[in-house]
Amino acid sequence: MRVRQNIDNPNLADTYNPRAGRITYLNSQKFPILNLVPMSAVKVNLYQNALLSPFWNINAHSVVYITQGRARVQVVNNNGKTVFDGELRCGQLLIIPQHHVVIKKAQREGCSYIALKTNPNSMVSHMAGKNSIFRALPDDVVANAYRISREARRLKHNRGDELGVFTPSHAYKSYQDISVSA
Repeated sequence: MRVRQNIDNPNLADTYNPRAGRITYLNSQKFPILNLVPMSAVKVNLYQNALLSPFWNINAHSVVYITQGRARVQVVNNNGKTVFDGELRCGQLLIIPQHHVVIKKAQREGCSYIALKTNPNSMVSHMAGKNSIFRALPDDVVANAYRISREARRLKHNRGDELGVFTPSHAYKSYQDISVSA
């Protein structure tokens, strides 16, 4: 059983966007020793002004430690109350409970962090992008649930095929030539 893994190796990234950054997951499927220490890890590198898709941890709490740069972070509980809204800098950490929605935006110098999670096979649910929960729902359901117009389709598909890490909105608009951005 391997006991060392370089989670910062760009070649091992699970999600990569050349204009926004990369995400690498390390769980018990890739690194079986994590079953002995029930935890997993995620290494995220966000480029300048890139945005991490809003998400929540389905089955784990997480501890986020900023290793480089700065990020604007917002955390909202399941009642919609903001529990953290601030900037994290290199060397700072933030504990994020399970089921709390999180969004992170890298600042001008970008941001890198590692998140340690309390489950060897932690799962997240994204709220935007190609693999979001909203994209799986019918347009009418989204429109009625959130009391918005039938333009729910634009909301569901406003990030095209981006997944996990999003390009800065100004770059995205010019790249996709659209008028809607997250």
